[in-house]
Amino acid sequence: MGLDINHLRRLASERDRYQHQLSRLKKDGKQSSCIEAAVISASNTIAAGTKSFVIYGEPQSGKTEMMICLTAKLLDDGHRIVIHLLNDSVQLLQQNLERFQRSNLSPSAKNFSDVIDPDYSLKTGYHVIFCKKNASDLARLNQKTDRIANKVIIDDEADFATPNALINKGDFTKINALIHKLIAGDGIYIGVTATPARLDLNNTFDNDNERWVNFPPHEAYTGQDVFFPIEGDVNYSLRLLPDSDDSPKYLREAIFRFLVRVAALNLASGRDQNFSMLIHTSGKKLDHKSDKKPIDDVMNALSDVHSKKFEDYAHQIGQIASSLYGERQAERILGYIVRNCDQTTTIIMNSERDKNVDFKSATSPAAMFTFIIGGNIVSRGVTFDNLLSMFFTRDSKHKIQQDTYIQRARMFGSRRTHLEHFELTIPKQLYLDWHRCFVFHKLALEAIKTKKGSPVWLADHRIAAVASSSIDKTNVILDRGEMAFPIFDYTSDVELIMKTNNPLEGLRLLQDRIGSDSLPSYLIQYVKRFMPRGLASIALHPSSTIENMKDADKEKIERRKGLFGQVSRDYPDAVHHFKVFHNAVHKARLIYKFSGNITFIKNVRNA
Repeated sequence: MGLDINHLRRLASERDRYQHQLSRLKKDGKQSSCIEAAVISASNTIAAGTKSFVIYGEPQSGKTEMMICLTAKLLDDGHRIVIHLLNDSVQLLQQNLERFQRSNLSPSAKNFSDVIDPDYSLKTGYHVIFCKKNASDLARLNQKTDRIANKVIIDDEADFATPNALINKGDFTKINALIHKLIAGDGIYIGVTATPARLDLNNTFDNDNERWVNFPPHEAYTGQDVFFPIEGDVNYSLRLLPDSDDSPKYLREAIFRFLVRVAALNLASGRDQNFSMLIHTSGKKLDHKSDKKPIDDVMNALSDVHSKKFEDYAHQIGQIASSLYGERQAERILGYIVRNCDQTTTIIMNSERDKNVDFKSATSPAAMFTFIIGGNIVSRGVTFDNLLSMFFTRDSKHKIQQDTYIQRARMFGSRRTHLEHFELTIPKQLYLDWHRCFVFHKLALEAIKTKKGSPVWLADHRIAAVASSSIDKTNVILDRGEMAFPIFDYTSDVELIMKTNNPLEGLRLLQDRIGSDSLPSYLIQYVKRFMPRGLASIALHPSSTIENMKDADKEKIERRKGLFGQVSRDYPDAVHHFKVFHNAVHKARLIYKFSGNITFIKNVRNA
C-alpha cells in the first residue's frame, strides 16, 4: 500500500486540541461557557500584543480545567512550548499533572524532570511542561530552555512565591528572578489566581491590569455570595464560636454534627458515600497532632461499645440528630453511625514537602468519615471533594491579609448538592473579618471586569490588602480615598437624580440611568448594609466638570491625586460620598469616597 506522506502531515497539523477539550467537558456534563469566555479573551489579549497579564477567578471555581483548555488553545495558536508553574508541592504537581494527562491533551504533559534529560529535545514539536516553583527546579529548567524562544509561562497561584518581595530594596527574590529569566525577552507570562492584588501592587513582570482576563464561575459554583452574602441569610449552617473561649468541646461537638450529617445524607440517598471534615486550627505543626486527639477520642469511644464515653457520646449525638433531623430520624442516624464508625481516617497535612501524606485520600475522601487537619498547606490550590464541614478556630492577633484569607475559603466550589447540610464553625470576629475581606475584594475586582478601569484595593485597621513588602512604593499610592467606575454618557437628568431627597433611592435611580457597570449593585448593597447614621450616612454631591483641573486626564476622567479632594462640610454625618465628574464632550464618571479608617490602594504606573 502506497503511503501519502503529505496527507499524513496535513492530518497531524490539523489537530483541533481546543475543540477536543471542549467536547470532553460537554460529554462529562460540565459547563464550558465560562471556560470559553476566559480562554478566548486570553487568546485575543495575546494576539493584541500583551506579553504579561493575569487571569483571575473565584477560589476553587475550576481553574485547572480552564488551564487545560487554555493550553490546548495556545498550542492550536502555534505556541510550541507551554510551561506550567505550580507551588512547591510534589502532591500538587502530581495532582495537576495527572489531570492534564487524563484529559488526553496532545502532547501529553510532562514533569520537568523528564524534560531536562539530555536526550530530550525541545527544538522541534510541541511541549507542555510542569515545574514546581522552587529555586533548584527552576534553575535546571532555565538551563534546558535557555535558547528556546517564544515560551508561554502559565503561573498557577501566581500571587504566591512569584512576586518580588525585595522590590523596594533594589533586589530580586530567587523565585522571581528565575521566572523572569524563564520568560526572557520574547516570552509570554500569564498569572492565574483568585487573589491578584499582590501581582498588581507589586507590578510583577509589568503585568497590565487593564488587560486582565476574568474567569467567571460555573453555574454550580458556590462562592462568596453564598458563604459571605452582603445581604440576606446564609443557606448553610453557620456556627459562630465565642472569640475568647478555645475549649476542645467545640471541636468535639462539630465532629458529632459532622457524623450526624453524613449519616443523614447516606440514609436519605440509600448509598454509602464518603465525606470529609476540614479542621483548620493552627499554623503550628505541633498543634496539628493535638487537634487529632479529639477526633481519636470520639471515634475510638464509638467503636468500643463498652468504653466509659460510649453512652455519653451516643446520648449527645442522639440529641444533635434529633435537633437537626427530628426525633423519628435520630435513632436511625445514631444506629448508622455506630455501625459505620470504624470507616474513618484522619490525615494531617503539615508540609508541602511531606511525601508521606495520602494527598488523594484527603482531596477525594477514601473513608466515609474523613478528617483532614492542616494549616497553610490546605489553603492554596487544594480542592476537597465532598467537603461537608469546616472547623476554623485560627484567629489572628495582627492584621489579616485579604489574599491569604480568601484562599483559605476551601468551602467554596461545587457545593450546591449538599449546601443545606454544609457547616462552617468559626469564631464570630474572624467570620466578620473574613466577610469584610470578600467585600473589599469584590469592590476592587468589579471595577475591572468591564475592561474600563484599574482596580483600587481596600484595607483597614484589621485587614491588609497584601504584604507591605510586596507593594511597589514607587508606583503605588495609598490613602487616595476614592474608587472610580466606568465612564457613562452625561445629561442633565443625572444632576436631578443627585438632588434626590432620599440618597439611597437616589442611588437606585442613578443606577437605572447609568447602568450597573457604572454603579455596581454590590456597592449599593454594601452602603445599605453599613449606614451608622441612617440615610444621613450617604451624601450625593453636586456634579462637577473636570475641565478646570489642569493635571487631570480629561478623556479618561482621572487624576493621579484623585478627583474628590476634601469632602464638603455640608454632610457632617456622611461616611459614603458619591459625586459625578464630567468633561466637555458629555462623558462622566461616578466617584465613591469612604470617610473612615479604610485605605484605598492603587497602582498608578500607567496613570
